[in-house]
Amino acid sequence: MTLPHALNGLGDIAADYDILLCDVWGVIHDGRESWPAACDALSRFNRDHGHVVLISNSPRPASDVVAQLDRLGAPRESWRAFVTSGDATRMVLAKRAPGPVWMIGPDRDWPLYEGLGLVTARDASDAAFISVTGPVDDETETPEDYRERLSAGVARDLELICANPDRVVQRGDKLIYCGGALADLYESLGGRVTMAGKPFGPIYELAMAEGQRLLGRPVDRSRVLCIGDGVVTDVLGANRQALDCLFVAQGIHGDAARGPDGRLDAGRAADLLKAETTYARYATLDLMW
Repeated sequence: MTLPHALNGLGDIAADYDILLCDVWGVIHDGRESWPAACDALSRFNRDHGHVVLISNSPRPASDVVAQLDRLGAPRESWRAFVTSGDATRMVLAKRAPGPVWMIGPDRDWPLYEGLGLVTARDASDAAFISVTGPVDDETETPEDYRERLSAGVARDLELICANPDRVVQRGDKLIYCGGALADLYESLGGRVTMAGKPFGPIYELAMAEGQRLLGRPVDRSRVLCIGDGVVTDVLGANRQALDCLFVAQGIHGDAARGPDGRLDAGRAADLLKAETTYARYATLDLMW
C-alpha cells in the first residue's frame, strides 16, 4: 500500500500546479462558518501561482451558491471560478424535459429546475423520472424515511437522477444526509441511478473548461491538483480523471487519520483511502498554507 505524502501545507507543492479543483463543504467551510486558514491558502495560490476552481457537489447552480459562501465569510479572492453538481445535472435534466419529474429535496434547491421546462409530478405514480437533491428535512430525516416512497419508483422502473452524490456532509459538529445516501438506497432496492457530480465525468468537464478559460490555453492535466475530503467523491473522482489529489483527511472523517501526536498519520489516512480502493498523492488534516 502506497502511503500519501503528508504535507505541512499547500505551500509545499503550490509551484507544481496551475489549477486547483477544490472541494467546498468540508474543506473551506462546515456549513456554518468558513475556515480562515483554508481560505487564505487558496487566496495565496490565486495570487502567486495559478487559479482556484471550486468544484462542489451542491445540487444548486453555482450562481445560487455564491451567496452562501459570502454569508459564511469565504472571501471572493479565494476562488476564480465555481462549478457545481447542480450545473452538471441541469444538462442531464434538460434532456428529459418536460418529464413529468417527481422532485425530492428542500425548497432551497428549487433553483436547480428553473428554466428547464419540467412538469412536476406528485409522486412516483405519475412521474416519468425522479430527481433527488437530498432529504426534504436534512436535520431530522434519514434515508430510511424514504424507503417506501422510493420502492414505488423502483416498482415502476423510474430512473433516479441524483443532483448531489455526497452521502453526508458536516454541518457544524453534526453529519447530515445528502442526496447520495438516497441514491444508494434506491440502487440497493434495484433502481437505476444517474449522477453528474463528483466522482462522475460531467462536472470535471465543466471544471476543466473553466480552467482553460482562466489560463487562456489548454490545461496541462499534470499540473492540476484536486483537493477534497470525500473519498468516494473527491478522491475517487480525481483517480478516475488521472489527476493528482490532496486528501483533506479530517473533514467528514473526524480524527480517524490523526496520530497520537495530534498530527496526520499517513498510515491511517491510507486506510481511509484503501477502504474505497482509492489513492491520494498527498494528505493533510486541514487545508492550510
